[in-house]
Amino acid sequence: MIDLNKEVQYVKNVGPNRVKLLNKLNIFTLKDLITYFPRNHEDRSVAKNIADCEDGETVLIKAKAMSKIAEIRTRRVTIYRLIVSDNSSSCVITWFNQRYLKDKFKIGETYTFYGKITTKGGSFEMSSPVYEEKGIDKNTGRIVPIYPLTARLSQNMLRKIIEAGIDEVYGNLEEDIPDYILKKYNLVNINDAYKNIHFPKTNNDFIQAKKRLVFEELLALQLALFRLKEGQDETQEGIKFNSKINMNDVIKTLPFTLTNAQLRVLKEINEDMEKSIPMNRLLQGDVGSGKTVISMISAYKAVKSGYQVAIMAPTAILADQHLKNFEKILGQFDIKCELLVSSVTKKNKEKIIERLANGEIDILIGTHALLEDNVIFKNLGLVVTDEQHRFGVKQRAKIVAKGNNPDVIVMSATPIPRTLALILYGDLDISIIDELPPNRKKIETYAVNKDFEDRINVFTKKLIDEGRQAYIVCPLVEDSDDDLSLKSVTALAEKYKTEVFSDYRVEYLHGKMKAKEKDDIMKRFKNGEIDILISTTVIEVGVDVPNASLMIIENAERFGLAQLHQLRGRVGRGEYKSYCILKNEGHNKVSKERMKVMCQTNDGFIISEKDLELRGSGDFFGTAQHGVPELKIANLFEDIPTLKLVQQIASNIMKIDPHLSQENNLRLKDLINDKFTSRIEI
Repeated sequence: MIDLNKEVQYVKNVGPNRVKLLNKLNIFTLKDLITYFPRNHEDRSVAKNIADCEDGETVLIKAKAMSKIAEIRTRRVTIYRLIVSDNSSSCVITWFNQRYLKDKFKIGETYTFYGKITTKGGSFEMSSPVYEEKGIDKNTGRIVPIYPLTARLSQNMLRKIIEAGIDEVYGNLEEDIPDYILKKYNLVNINDAYKNIHFPKTNNDFIQAKKRLVFEELLALQLALFRLKEGQDETQEGIKFNSKINMNDVIKTLPFTLTNAQLRVLKEINEDMEKSIPMNRLLQGDVGSGKTVISMISAYKAVKSGYQVAIMAPTAILADQHLKNFEKILGQFDIKCELLVSSVTKKNKEKIIERLANGEIDILIGTHALLEDNVIFKNLGLVVTDEQHRFGVKQRAKIVAKGNNPDVIVMSATPIPRTLALILYGDLDISIIDELPPNRKKIETYAVNKDFEDRINVFTKKLIDEGRQAYIVCPLVEDSDDDLSLKSVTALAEKYKTEVFSDYRVEYLHGKMKAKEKDDIMKRFKNGEIDILISTTVIEVGVDVPNASLMIIENAERFGLAQLHQLRGRVGRGEYKSYCILKNEGHNKVSKERMKVMCQTNDGFIISEKDLELRGSGDFFGTAQHGVPELKIANLFEDIPTLKLVQQIASNIMKIDPHLSQENNLRLKDLINDKFTSRIEI
């Protein structure tokens, strides 16, 4: 049996030097290596006559070397030129600054060349092609995989390493889908699937391999979600909250009018709370759609029915913000709220825990501190987790276990298309706030390149001089040798503090800082003591700074659309006109399309659809997004038909064999455990 957990260092062609480069691609084991799937493939299997090539076409030609390499030196570059010919015509091949090529080609020998050809006045040229000697067929003469790379690791080298990995496992991989499913849905075996996803002989080989691996990944996901829901057992007795407690009592005291969407969602939640089955509801709403007030009104009903409420937020400053908002609205109803975060002193924490256990606290708002074993509720009836993608499913289960089948509301400000949400959140009912409050202003969004740097700086100063504040988001904490084009928080902060914005109050923030330090900086920014906050994406989660009206995102091409939308939602939360400037250094078609979407719409659901379409689900969900495991090959935009099919298959399997204990389903149990146990406890 093959050891897929073997360190990648011991795979042929790797060794101690290249292992560091592979680690940067999150390839640590043999399994990581064979599941590092190609971004696309290039068909380099069929050669074309030179005379038949069209201008601008990327082609494979087989031709004889007709000359020795000529070396032409200029002031800036050295050009290496080779004349080749086949039976139809000749072609000039050029390379730049590639001195090692000087003695590579022998006159009269045949070579294959793959690259872009240009035609000028009936003559043909090809610049910097991939080449091989006739009969080698490693990087030409076949269908070739193209992988995402890191600096100092070439396509040729990565192909060589992955091919060695595939050779090592081929024929030794154990099948993880039962035979009855393989036969019924005409799926290729696991060994051929892994070989042909990387190195297919024909396009059909690739199609069949991808079909099998997408099917497997989505089936495992659906079975995992069904198992999770099964663990909740809908037949269990939940809390039936008092139907005489009317949510309107709170609604009529609000200083603003709820939208129709908010009222519809409250009706759904109210109906759930009055049933004896535990509520498990996902509350989806765009940035600023008013999810928090929904949780307040729901908490009111729970408390007035005699129960306690837990509100779990991902950061201390967001928990503190919730506390202030809850006290403002619910304080008038004699509802006692308290805050529990890691910065609370030991003495105060002990008092809070004692009062909670005695039932003197109605609503406890906090961070992960709520999960600690000594935090015991007297009578927990409702659990609300804010920004669900920041908490794993296990954490949600842990807080829920502190009550006796309490109702659960899971809030997420990262919209995903409704059909997809219904399929993915198999364990939750879904409410969507698809309407923004009337006072929410559209955030003017612009995508620009580095030529606009000076104009942006002038505009930033103008807004700050008017009394506003600005966020600047960078993709990195510190400068990286791997990509010098990426902006980092520390380098930009140094430059802005000492040069560009030396007359203004500039601070920076990133995830490597201690929690207390981060909270202190965010508090100062919120209080208007900082003009410009330079940060990584740690600021994407929910703190309201009504005075911040400018969001500048460096290297916007490096972020997903859903994430750009979240970041943009940090501004426009007050009375002032707000702006988002996307500094885009990406020049390809997809990058331009993504920026266009951001400039055209503020609708998170439209944006999330486009994000799935353009980037695929791996990037869309990220490593921990939504508590859903990262998908390595399935694309939740393209593969919806397969997702619906496997959902039906998973549903049928779970009806017959809910614990996957029958012999013909044991492989499926192993499949789920193998893929998802780090995220979902099965």
